[in-house]
Amino acid sequence: MHDERFPGLRRRGFLAATTGAAALALAGCGGGTDDKTDSGSGGTPKRGGRLRAAFAGGGASETLDPHLANLFADVARAKALYDKLADYDADLSASPRLAAAWQSNKTLDRWQVTLREAAFHDGRPVTAEDVLYSYRRIADPKQAFRAKASLEPIDLDASRATGERTVEFVLKRPTAEFPNVLAAFGAYIVPENATGTDFDRRPIGSGPFRFVSFAPGRSAVFRRHEDYWDGAPHLDELEFVVANEESARVNALLAGQVEYAHELDPTTARAHEGRGQIEIVRLRNSAMQAFCMKTDRPPFDDRRVREAFFLIADRKELVDGALSGAGEAGNDLFGKGYEYYADGLPQREQDLDRARALLKRAGAEELKVTLDTSAVAAGFTEAAGIFRDQAAKAGVTIDVRMGSKDSYWSDILDGGTLCCYRSGAMPIEAHISQRLLTDSTTNATRWRHKDFDALYQQAQSTRDKTERAAVYERMQRRLYAEGGFLVWGFADWILGTARKVRGVETKAPANTLDWARFDKVWLA
Repeated sequence: MHDERFPGLRRRGFLAATTGAAALALAGCGGGTDDKTDSGSGGTPKRGGRLRAAFAGGGASETLDPHLANLFADVARAKALYDKLADYDADLSASPRLAAAWQSNKTLDRWQVTLREAAFHDGRPVTAEDVLYSYRRIADPKQAFRAKASLEPIDLDASRATGERTVEFVLKRPTAEFPNVLAAFGAYIVPENATGTDFDRRPIGSGPFRFVSFAPGRSAVFRRHEDYWDGAPHLDELEFVVANEESARVNALLAGQVEYAHELDPTTARAHEGRGQIEIVRLRNSAMQAFCMKTDRPPFDDRRVREAFFLIADRKELVDGALSGAGEAGNDLFGKGYEYYADGLPQREQDLDRARALLKRAGAEELKVTLDTSAVAAGFTEAAGIFRDQAAKAGVTIDVRMGSKDSYWSDILDGGTLCCYRSGAMPIEAHISQRLLTDSTTNATRWRHKDFDALYQQAQSTRDKTERAAVYERMQRRLYAEGGFLVWGFADWILGTARKVRGVETKAPANTLDWARFDKVWLA
């Protein structure tokens, strides 16, 4: 399906332009860095105009219900119309939004949240009852709303409004990082008694833009909310255009049919960077790239084998080959640059001699292992081939097995022993709770250690931030030594903009507050 005002978004209409872009990519043309992009540069903001942003969409089933937001397009539309109590800064720490302040009791199991003065698009004030209604709607056991698991620590039956703009949240257990819950993906605040049918017909939020129109799978048009609590947007209007293929998005940008194209490939970025026609914006540290080793089964139930694999990896070769250089090397830990990241650990380098010695001590000198991969994510198949060749130099035979794009993520959670893996941005605390505790539902490495669980509980119940950081560092040191995630890189998230676009934040990993944030963008 396409919008007749954008005939170039039809797939057939882009074949000629795509061929030209591919030729540039094959020539290996490089360019500048994000430091030179006009998109993030300063200047006096100019009021007015419509910005058209192209995203991959979800077809005719798309909805503006913010609690169902799953795709990047869903989240971008939701954050234009709605607010959360908090959101994630570039370092993945929680920053106040509708919540002006929060304060816990001494035992960290009751939190008082004070709302700022803000209004919905229809003029009604945002109140404590709206907050409780929104969270109870998300937690409905009959629904599958995105933020349900994140809100699980809250006892919503016991929580209550203590004033028009104050909420007392009662928690099921002490939680020092409760603000992360307030910032959870999909935890948007909607008016009390808003129903599913309201969201696509006439959605009312407290965000920077008001609803104008919505055609699922095609486009959504929003207009400036003059009374937005954080300052009215510079743009008059914002339009989201659906273009599922990357070639369609970049060629719509080149043709002047859109001013912003989300999620471009590294080869596309290299073809156009520094050439003056469009601007390339790289959002650093947006996606962890890793190999996942199952620690509960041979051969990776032996920590010496896991350490050997850490030492087999040539991270620079993986970043250069699998990501076309669009990223930076990892150090076997999630969350590089994020709050609590253990950046004092030495950068791990390839050491094939030590890897062979470890494998010999483990009785795995002629090890053969299957590496599961899929074309489900950019760079996966390339990374698998590169790592196979690296492992051969240490005497390890890797058989690369291609999996289905449709079932890959569910398959690798239970099956196999080694697989390609990636993760988007989230707080380090969330990564641990979702993936590294004994009862974590997405524990792909099968890392199950009661003493590690106890350290997490200790961190959560530690009020002092410095002391809490020390506990997280202790946990990460253990993962660095013997964990199951071989984190070889962190990929850039790549955007393209027209040269006249200003105010696009260049230091915001995907899923953070300033990613796809159009209220601060203007057209020069």
